Amino acid sequence: MTKLMRKSIYKRASKLPESSQDAIAAIVLEKLKDEKRWEVSFSNSQESLSELAPGVRKEIEEEKTLPFDPASRNK
Repeated sequence: MTKLMRKSIYKRASKLPESSQDAIAAIVLEKLKDEKRWEVSFSNSQESLSELAPGVRKEIEEEKTLPFDPASRNK
């Protein structure tokens, strides 16, 4: 545990009433849960992109893609 975490938990939060400590704990737990959801979501996204990449590269090589800028597209 970092010094800042020890300071916030042991030195500060432990002096608060139990209801305040519980409220802080609930916020921390929710934040950690959110971080885990983002981590899983990001990991899944990276896997999906990795699976799509070879097909995209092939389409680019075969010139089957359009430029990103619509103004630069050949009509």
